[in-house]
Amino acid sequence: MKILIDADACPKVIKEILFRVADRRQLHTTLVANKLLYCPPSPFIHALQVPAGFDVADNKIVEMTEAGDLIITADIPLAAEVIAKGGHVLNPRGELYSKDSIKERLAMRDFMDVLRSSGVETGGPAALNQKDRQAFANQLDRFLARHAP
Repeated sequence: MKILIDADACPKVIKEILFRVADRRQLHTTLVANKLLYCPPSPFIHALQVPAGFDVADNKIVEMTEAGDLIITADIPLAAEVIAKGGHVLNPRGELYSKDSIKERLAMRDFMDVLRSSGVETGGPAALNQKDRQAFANQLDRFLARHAP
């Protein structure tokens, strides 16, 4: 099992949690982004810079995903593709997506897209807070206890 991070939009505090876990559990972890990102010195943590462009990083993550891998992303369409390949997806707020929950999320995303295109102001997600960071760390620990060697 490896961890792939959709790193362009992943909050720094979440990446720091993942860096500590990667070293402690010796899990190969890759940050995928279309810009150069900080990567701590570690034999388990790597950064992969992809060319700029629409969905280039997402497509690379899907290409690299194997069944059983853990992907960190808040991108719903990317999560759906990863789950279809047998991967697991955890968002930065600590929600572990399943086949059923990702279908609901896709439907809600499409609905909100329709609202926005018709001129309705929908706003965005609230800023990541301490409760979200704790939920992420707890869910990550539970997931690794069940799935990591």
